[in-house]
Amino acid sequence: MQTQGTVAPGYEPVAEAFTRAFDGRPTMGAALAVLVGGETVVNLWGGVADERTGSLWEQDTATVIFSCTKGLVSILAARLVQEGRLHYDAPVHRYWPEFATAGKENVTVGELLAHRAGLSAPRIPFTTEQILDWDYVTSRLALQDPLWEPGTGYAYHAITHGWLAGEVIRRVASEPIGDYFGRATARWTGDAWIGLPTSESHRVAHVQVGESQVQAGRALADMPDKWTLQAMTLGDALPPELVGDASGFNDPRVRAAQIPGAGGVATALALASIWSATVIETEGARILDDATLERALMPMSEGAPVYHATGPWPRWGAGFQLDSAARSYLSPRSFGHDGAGGQVAFADPDSGTGFAFLTNWMEAGDDRATQIIDALRTVHRD
Repeated sequence: MQTQGTVAPGYEPVAEAFTRAFDGRPTMGAALAVLVGGETVVNLWGGVADERTGSLWEQDTATVIFSCTKGLVSILAARLVQEGRLHYDAPVHRYWPEFATAGKENVTVGELLAHRAGLSAPRIPFTTEQILDWDYVTSRLALQDPLWEPGTGYAYHAITHGWLAGEVIRRVASEPIGDYFGRATARWTGDAWIGLPTSESHRVAHVQVGESQVQAGRALADMPDKWTLQAMTLGDALPPELVGDASGFNDPRVRAAQIPGAGGVATALALASIWSATVIETEGARILDDATLERALMPMSEGAPVYHATGPWPRWGAGFQLDSAARSYLSPRSFGHDGAGGQVAFADPDSGTGFAFLTNWMEAGDDRATQIIDALRTVHRD
């Protein structure tokens, strides 16, 4: 596979690992961006953006980033903490009074971000039409009885996390989360969105589902609890794989809605730049300071979750996914968030790195991004 873009001297092994990611995947499209010290050292793209038409992945092609969106939401929450407008230790109901029902009165903002609120799935299924309505979804979640006693354990809030954290952010920022995201990351607004503008829909890659992703979706139905599957599908709203040919996050209506648990859309360069700006000045701006990061990255959820899952397990701070055996980043101090099907985005404060690998070829448990990160680690070590 021939890729396009630029690679700084010394980073050729990273480019080679990116090229190998296309092996055996003739209709895959992908992009990779790496910034170090606030400067772009790798900006590559290649492959097929839409296998239905054969259109190629271009420099400005964007794609759905799935749960990498949670990382962006966590950046926004941390930004409000930095400004003194939000507090991780405060109860959620301080900002969202309607949330203080059904035993959720003591849930803190930090616990909400760390998947400890007991609301990983809706008790009553949502439909696709319902998840397009922000107020409907958030009001339902605010009134719901938790699935377990909040704060006593965690389970991944695969989709609901975005509405829960997003409503807190909306109440504090006094504007929809997609609008606040646009202001907080204004330098990259034209290439990253929570809620895709219709005018940009032509740039978005069509997502394909590989067989491993299909099998992973089927495995959810065999889990001993129903909530793990319902956390992903919301009942009737999304397919287990998150996309179908014209459903899930391939549905333009879903991409246009602000669904910050999984619905962000971005180019790799914009996403890597945003993460770079959390740890070092990038394009004249830094989004978070060191003191804010120190608090936001304190481990809050790790080990075995409430519902059975085979280890190794991930770790979270205040919404940020931390380095772990389940998701190995560049160093033990790296933080970010991965996403369904192979997406990975993170920052590393030790090396001043921002990283994003995005693809429209969804695979479960694959090591495409891991091999690229391993190559980058070798480059930095050498």
